Amino acid sequence: MKQPRSLWPLGITVVSAAFLSGIAACVAIACTHKSDLVNEKYYDQEIRYQARIESLDRTRQLATQASADYDAATRRIVVRLPAEQAGKTATGDIQLYRPSAAGMDRAIHLDPDPHGVQWLDASGLQNGLWRVRIEWNIEGHDFFFDQRIVIGSGSGKWESP
Repeated sequence: MKQPRSLWPLGITVVSAAFLSGIAACVAIACTHKSDLVNEKYYDQEIRYQARIESLDRTRQLATQASADYDAATRRIVVRLPAEQAGKTATGDIQLYRPSAAGMDRAIHLDPDPHGVQWLDASGLQNGLWRVRIEWNIEGHDFFFDQRIVIGSGSGKWESP
């Protein structure tokens, strides 16, 4: 009488081959995956981190806060400096930062009107999540403001879930 043939050697071979194929696929995917940094100057930004924290704290201590809102009707972003700083000479920059794609970032010179308001054309910006970062200096004091906005939606404000 014949002994039944054991399927264990075949099973071990199939599982080992599947495992090695999976490892090879993961290595191939990892080697072909584009791994861009969101910002190429991340090290320089890290060095300035403490100064940014101090600027942010100084901004939070103001009676009114800066704001950035998207107006869908006119496809413009309105940036408002704090009310107590309106009319003062402010120098600085506005950065429109796209977290999902470094190549879409924009840098704009801060040039508010006497009421502390500046309008930015958003018609060339892709729909989706953007961060508006404002760095400004008034009377030798640095300030920083960062807000998320959504281009292309009705409200224009980012609401966290």
